[in-house]
Amino acid sequence: MKIIIVGAGEVGFHIAQRLSEENQNVFLIDKDPDQIKRITENLDVQAILGSGTSPQMLRTSGITDADLLVAATDSDEVNLIACFLARHMNQYILKVARIRNPEYLEEKELFSQGLLSVDQIINPESVMVETIRNLMLVPEATDVIDFADGRVKLVGITIKPDSPLANRKLLSFKEMEGSMLVGAIVRGEQVFIPHGEDEILPDDMVYLVVKTNEFSQTLKLLAIKNETLKRVIIVGAGETGLALAKSLDQTKISVKIIEKDGGKCTKLCEQLEKGIVICGDGTDRALLEEENISDVDFIVAITGDEESNVLISLQAKGLGAKKTITRINKLSYIPIVSAIGIDTVVSARLSAIRAILQYIRKGKIISVAPLKCLNQCFVWDRILSIHHSIQLVLTNY
Repeated sequence: MKIIIVGAGEVGFHIAQRLSEENQNVFLIDKDPDQIKRITENLDVQAILGSGTSPQMLRTSGITDADLLVAATDSDEVNLIACFLARHMNQYILKVARIRNPEYLEEKELFSQGLLSVDQIINPESVMVETIRNLMLVPEATDVIDFADGRVKLVGITIKPDSPLANRKLLSFKEMEGSMLVGAIVRGEQVFIPHGEDEILPDDMVYLVVKTNEFSQTLKLLAIKNETLKRVIIVGAGETGLALAKSLDQTKISVKIIEKDGGKCTKLCEQLEKGIVICGDGTDRALLEEENISDVDFIVAITGDEESNVLISLQAKGLGAKKTITRINKLSYIPIVSAIGIDTVVSARLSAIRAILQYIRKGKIISVAPLKCLNQCFVWDRILSIHHSIQLVLTNY
């Protein structure tokens, strides 16, 4: 398959890396010489210095006979123009666009067959909100990923010494047969696909493939409490914070949003019915104590400043918060951040990469997603080996 990627940032780089490892014919366009140098030094792809909005650059990359265009720059406008040009120059090419501005997403006709004809829109913020909501379903989980249009979930659980799975071989799980499958085990830095004789040990991270309609029942078998959330605090009222607050505002969960920008606070108050908006600094320890942080089920630190997010989460954990979710933009920071005690990390860029790869990979592979090691290092594409387990689960429907 011939694939053209516009944008060599974190998202474009990692997508190109994964596809080149599969021997796909990848061309990557970026106007930043430093990004192109990074690509040529690290990846086996063809890097072109230029703009993805230039018809000449697109022709140079071979747009006329390409199978797929991935527009993954940080600019929605560049991504949209690249898709528009691609449609004009190759009517058969599939187009995937990374779009962040919610105003564009509201104009659905913009992406229709009659205009841009974009085949897949990837909105990192909405994907990240979905990820956070899934994590809240199972507070003990480190990963909850939907597959096969939501019919199957992949749940990452760290095995405690008193877990029903601890110190047992897979062959012994007769009582759980048909309810779940063990798709992968992460032990330290090693990821492996287990067989019947393999034993699950305490502190392993186990990825379980579970039918969504049997999710609650499976949690009971594993002695995992499916507790109803009562209190959530969100720090940061940007696009992601606003979207998350709105989604939780329709539930019975008590939601508070802390934001230091007065204008954003006023806007947020107008859009929420039940949520409480607090104008203040989420890094202020006194403010967190005043809001009884020790009684909070989740604190979600998703400001635009990742250093502040780390500080907020660490302070919240120190003050007794049950669980923290921290937004980190730079993927290279994730191993460092997790080493200092952060519970769970989410990333808009990681969400975009995950969603784009899920769309690109087709055929026998139902879905694809990155897995996390215990130290939050991302083990890319190990989930490809789990698609057999997912297919087995689906055959039972």
